[in-house]
Amino acid sequence: MSKLIIVESPAKAKTIKNFLGKGYEVIASKGHIRDLPKSSFGIKIEGDTFTPEYRVSADHSALVKEIKELAKKADTVYLATDEDREGEAIAYHIAAAIGKKPEGLPRIVFHEITKTAIEAALANPRVIDMDSVNAQQARRLLDRIVGYKLSPLLSQKIQSGLSAGRVQSAALKIIVDREREIREFKPIRYFSIDTSFVSNLDAELVEFEGKKIEKLTITNPDRAKIIVETLKNENFAVRSIESKERKTSPQPPFMTSSLQQAASNRLGFSPKRTMALAQTLYEGVQTNAGFMGAITYMRTDSLNLAKEAVGAARAFIKKTYGEKYLPKSANAYVTKAKGAQEAHEAIRPTNVNFTPEIAAQYLDKDLLKLYTLIYNRFLACQMSQSVSQNETVLVASASGVYKISGRKLVFDGFSKVYGENDKDKILPNLNEGDAMKLEKIASSEHFTEPPARYSEAGLVKKLESLGIGRPSTYAPTISLLTSRDYVKSEKKQLVPTDVAFDIVGMLEANFADIVSAEFTSKMEEKLDDVAEEKADWQSVLADFYHPFIEKIAAGKTGIKSQKIAEPIGEKCPDCGGELVKRKGRFGEFIACSNYPKCKYSRNIGAKDGEAAPKKEAKKIGVKCPKCGGEIVERISRRGKFYGCSSYPKCDFTSTYEPSGVACPECGEMMVVKHLKKGDFQECLKCKFKRELPSD
Repeated sequence: MSKLIIVESPAKAKTIKNFLGKGYEVIASKGHIRDLPKSSFGIKIEGDTFTPEYRVSADHSALVKEIKELAKKADTVYLATDEDREGEAIAYHIAAAIGKKPEGLPRIVFHEITKTAIEAALANPRVIDMDSVNAQQARRLLDRIVGYKLSPLLSQKIQSGLSAGRVQSAALKIIVDREREIREFKPIRYFSIDTSFVSNLDAELVEFEGKKIEKLTITNPDRAKIIVETLKNENFAVRSIESKERKTSPQPPFMTSSLQQAASNRLGFSPKRTMALAQTLYEGVQTNAGFMGAITYMRTDSLNLAKEAVGAARAFIKKTYGEKYLPKSANAYVTKAKGAQEAHEAIRPTNVNFTPEIAAQYLDKDLLKLYTLIYNRFLACQMSQSVSQNETVLVASASGVYKISGRKLVFDGFSKVYGENDKDKILPNLNEGDAMKLEKIASSEHFTEPPARYSEAGLVKKLESLGIGRPSTYAPTISLLTSRDYVKSEKKQLVPTDVAFDIVGMLEANFADIVSAEFTSKMEEKLDDVAEEKADWQSVLADFYHPFIEKIAAGKTGIKSQKIAEPIGEKCPDCGGELVKRKGRFGEFIACSNYPKCKYSRNIGAKDGEAAPKKEAKKIGVKCPKCGGEIVERISRRGKFYGCSSYPKCDFTSTYEPSGVACPECGEMMVVKHLKKGDFQECLKCKFKRELPSD
């Protein structure tokens, strides 16, 4: 053996090994092998100097020893972790953990796991980008500072077990603010004039007695009645006919945020599930030709596309659909995302000839759905515009003017890929001056609706627009908010719980920066500056830390506790003390006032010795690996767990959340585990682990 390549995941290692000869050994670090300690603060602070106290985790110690032994035998050691800040930091930590100088090891990067990309990367190595490493270190330390210093204060002042986070808390405020809008909303009553002319032509009243009619113009029922009675007795004729050609351009290829939104809206996938499936497609799927990465890197905020990929797409379009579906020059797209890393590519298939029809032979149902979504979006983005003929007819009487709209598709263009064109609305042949006879007219009462709650896709869009977080942080942030019960998902809408209002209220009053979208966005810009060598990461940490710690110190004595123990007029059956109502992570409960000496407790609504009232089980969108039924989330006295909805016929249960994704090593379903730094997947059978990076 002469060359060693170190990647992040075993699946990726297997795919890369498939492309290389016997002179290469490929091994996976299984994510971060060094990190801040889990059980302590882990940052040494001296003035304005912040020194992270990294540790090799216990579950990585044997792996680090193995990598060290392989590195000793290798002539060259390549660091081939993902090309983002998290991947750059993982490469740095691997080098440090195996006793190598980071600047002395060749670093290779690629956007896709294909033979061509791997060979090109090996031919063009670089060194570790320490600016990106320092940007990731700054983010990691900032998140540790907020989590370790602010979370205990929330637990002290509101209820035990609460946590705060730099991105998490800003996102929670967005959800709470929307709920406040909904609660404060006052509906407005208004009326519409529902009209159709002969031939079932629906028409919109746009003018009455010389005044423009809009949605909230008619708010009085008597006024609506007068309009109806006036118009029903008048004669109508075509005043004007306007026909316009409308060209519609294809949407750009996917980046992380738009993929999560589209997968949620079109496929019903949560952002977390979307990213897990995308990771599988990126790392490699089995085909007749062996393992191959099916899509490019899925954590990106860029809309760039490689020239080779665009050329291949144009050739495929010309061959498959014909030259008229091909624009004269390639379509190019520019991202509007703040701080986008333009060196990256958008998400696209690695091989345009690996069509969804072919992929169906190798991918399971959900992987195929997501791959098809990505494939079609990429192909369509390089196709011609669609063309439609839009017709607007104004029909007038002495008092009113109506608008009738029609549409005819002239050329389907890029929509040919999707095969789901809007139905044409063809208007009859009309000429100016033609008489138009009313078929029906009536008024309808309506009320304005409050703003809608955020869906997971809607929250991702909002976070992106405000510059809060980065592509890889959206899914873990939402997952954390729901897993800690700060937010409930009801009918695909995010609803804050009571404790969310308590948390946001306290932070707004005492730590406004932590929940400020503007502050959080500017912090992201500072991290971008560190990555671009425009700012010093130690200075960014110092500027945040010192005023923040002063507020923490003041809050310990200055913030009023919300932990109010309300007596319920009963005695404790265990010790005779007074029973009180308390707040806990899962809501209110009854406990003994002599806690911790007496640990008696029971749920609200349950009398002594009775079981707690049953709650409706929440589906998580994952099939049971044992019987194919629905996995649901349940709550017991010991906390949250997951089980099959077919219980007691099926006895499958898991303390950890099933991911719905098969382990690439043994095929068993992996579970999701939560850490403060984000989520990771683990196979409980073979212990294969795959981290989902936070940046």
